[in-house]
Amino acid sequence: MLQVQGVNQFYGESHILWDLDVEVEKGKCTVLMGRNGVGKTTLLQCIMGLNPIKSGDITFKGQSLLSSSTEQRPHLGIGYVPQGRQIFPMLTVQENLEIGLPIRKRGDRVIPEFIFEIFPVLKEMLHRRGGDLSGGQQQQLAIGRALVVEPELLILDEPTEGIQPNIVQEIGDIIRMLNEKHGLTVLLVEQKLAFARKVGDNFCLLDRGKRVANGKMEGLNEQLIQQYLTV
Repeated sequence: MLQVQGVNQFYGESHILWDLDVEVEKGKCTVLMGRNGVGKTTLLQCIMGLNPIKSGDITFKGQSLLSSSTEQRPHLGIGYVPQGRQIFPMLTVQENLEIGLPIRKRGDRVIPEFIFEIFPVLKEMLHRRGGDLSGGQQQQLAIGRALVVEPELLILDEPTEGIQPNIVQEIGDIIRMLNEKHGLTVLLVEQKLAFARKVGDNFCLLDRGKRVANGKMEGLNEQLIQQYLTV
């Protein structure tokens, strides 16, 4: 569904991504892994058009994304939950969710009920400001906001970061449910190995901006973990 082909990206004189190839299989959850600073978030930002690439291509459903602006990419069927959630703290939960309504392909302007079925706490807190929610509740709001656009591909950047364990468990269950029962394709950046194993079908391991391993999650063996995932 999503293919990153030979991508190079720079910050000033620093070469961040090196001839990077990544493939996200339709209907599967692919986990992007690696130590801090290896280019995982940078890659997601390139996919969303937030960072320009120097060379290479990024295709979604067979079509290049390079000519599409950041604003256009959600219209193509890509939902994005950035690192740190980035909800609007002064807007209510309802207002945060309504931001995605104009992008919905069906043309309606109603928050889908299934979002409240997945995250019932959001319905209880519709009129509370986003900044007043706990970290876990804000993460649920950020995921719910991305789901409003009814994406075919959901991109999540470290959704468990700074979240209490019970909410981490719940988010993992929701990702699996969306992936397995609703056929939503997921690309996930994750540092917690147990969580990655729980939700992921495939993995792609980065080191210094290069892909060093990829495959089925069961192929992520102890040797790779010790070499590339532990300090």
